[in-house]
Amino acid sequence: MQALNTSSFSLLPQNPKPFSLSTFSTFICRAFSKFPGDSNSDDSPDEITGRRCNYSGVKLEETVDGNTGKLRLDCWISSRIDGVSRARVQSSIRSGLVSVNGRVTDKVSHKVKGGDKVNCTIADLKPLRAEPEDIPLDIVYEDEHVLVVNKPAHMVVHPAPGNATGTLVSGILHHCSLPTCSFLGEEVLSDVEDASDDELNVSPYDSSVMCEPSVRPGIVHRLDKGTSGLLVVAKNEHSLVDLAEQFKKHTIKRVYVSITCGVPTSVSGRVDIPIGRDSNNRIRMAAIPGSPKSGKSRYAVSRYKVIEELAGGGSALVEWRLETGRTHQIRAHAKYLGIPLMGDEVYGGTKNMALSLLQPKTPPRFHGKLSQLVSRIERPCLHALTLGFRHPFTGENIHFTRLPPPDFAEILSELRAINTEKV
Repeated sequence: MQALNTSSFSLLPQNPKPFSLSTFSTFICRAFSKFPGDSNSDDSPDEITGRRCNYSGVKLEETVDGNTGKLRLDCWISSRIDGVSRARVQSSIRSGLVSVNGRVTDKVSHKVKGGDKVNCTIADLKPLRAEPEDIPLDIVYEDEHVLVVNKPAHMVVHPAPGNATGTLVSGILHHCSLPTCSFLGEEVLSDVEDASDDELNVSPYDSSVMCEPSVRPGIVHRLDKGTSGLLVVAKNEHSLVDLAEQFKKHTIKRVYVSITCGVPTSVSGRVDIPIGRDSNNRIRMAAIPGSPKSGKSRYAVSRYKVIEELAGGGSALVEWRLETGRTHQIRAHAKYLGIPLMGDEVYGGTKNMALSLLQPKTPPRFHGKLSQLVSRIERPCLHALTLGFRHPFTGENIHFTRLPPPDFAEILSELRAINTEKV
């Protein structure tokens, strides 16, 4: 793989220092019971205020609109209770808490139609457990205050319904020789019905946002399940509060790189478009132009720059710098620009979309190679390249950079081999 343009980034050598396991253990076990629940990602602390965190016992008694065609029962209920996750609705259906025309229905895919009378009670949050697991962790830096990890793609940051094992939290518990912890499941924005994690920055000590407990052992922000790259974990309460404040003030340096379907009209720009839940598809977010004051969306700003045009302009290597942190922010803004991330099936970067843009831009002799390349893509091509922050105790500004993993590098290399043009 050719080197990315990282000349402006400095890399601090790994230099672990000793830390107190007893102190960290106490902190993590407290964190399990003190952090607020949230949607799964890049939300700022002030956004959590006022959100409903526990839908247990909420009832819906409603007749399906007569103009409605046949819809899945879980999808229809999710559309009628604002903010509840589809996974939570599915759990309620399977628990026998939903009836259609007076008859209990436990099949989530049951089709409802106009005139059907639906009664639903949302089930209680079910306890989950975070078990220590011997999972290899790529630890970039560690001292007694913070831990910086290079997260692989396909790893969920913390346990959630549908992803109870194999998480980064479980790996951290094992790494630090900490015990199993129990907690309540939380509402998450699902990626095709399984829990995914973008980033979250939230202070655990604002009494106005306290609700159901969730697992967050000092994790101040999160990366989506399919996203690889750098993530910082606080190892004591002081570090957690300090880092959360840095995220809130947007002083954390975060640089991402992506491979996109197509090339943006402008080679660089600032996307200042609010983000909210997509009204047509509840498993994704959407860029929603206009004022965010309605409560349906939140202020979101991303800066982007094309580093290279690839494969004759059918794709691009794009750098992203976040001014805010919102659920699926880069993915939603990329879709808004008309350049969905390659491999992002939820936000339009499908295999068919990729090929429809790549093949017309390349000679026929490359088409077979492109088909094979695209068929191997198993996740959105997004990597958290650089992370910089002020150390919570020393006050030193530290920066870390990790190049993308082999799956990303292979795609980039093969597209470059067809054609590349530096921007």
